[in-house]
Amino acid sequence: MPPVRFADTFFTALALLADAVVALALGGAVAALVSRRARAGMAVIARAVATQAVPLAFVVAAVTTAGSLYYSEYAGYTPCTLCWYQRILMYPLVAILGIAWLRRDRHVWPTVVPFVALGAPVALYHWLVERVPSIASTTSCSLDVPCTSPWFEKLGFVTLAWMSFTAFVLVGTLMAVAVAGRRGGAPRADPPAPEPAHEARPDTTPEPMEPAPS
Repeated sequence: MPPVRFADTFFTALALLADAVVALALGGAVAALVSRRARAGMAVIARAVATQAVPLAFVVAAVTTAGSLYYSEYAGYTPCTLCWYQRILMYPLVAILGIAWLRRDRHVWPTVVPFVALGAPVALYHWLVERVPSIASTTSCSLDVPCTSPWFEKLGFVTLAWMSFTAFVLVGTLMAVAVAGRRGGAPRADPPAPEPAHEARPDTTPEPMEPAPS
């Protein structure tokens, strides 16, 4: 197993990469609202990513699950109450997205969205609990495993709660891209050019001759 410091750096890098992807997607969506050219470009990107959105979302959920198990089972980081809530909402996504990937089901987003819609706010709330004393006082976590003390922190803001929040948001972003790409459909082909009209040719068939009078 990799040392804990290496794992901290590795998962922090993944979280920052996920943050960048979400920020680019959000920026592109905003630009598409005000620019026709940006809208066309985002449509092309959505169609390209839509076919791989479910596999990518599965990878995100699987890596997040593996990371949480690594920290609790190997590093010895005991999950707090809010951590368990996030696990309850993240772990099923591995099975849901994995089965959808195997079945090539691109319509799995209605099943995934409720987990994301609940998991992301819980993770963000947990992250705020670690930072804002007035919010921390609203939790009911035990004193033995407090929710207010992160096990580690990188770059002044990246904690396990932030990683969880990023994972939920990235899964939701991929589902949004899958829906947008499917609704965009395939690029429209130019209609076939009409065939040139053929000019009518004169009838050259000889007329039958009338019999001469007797």
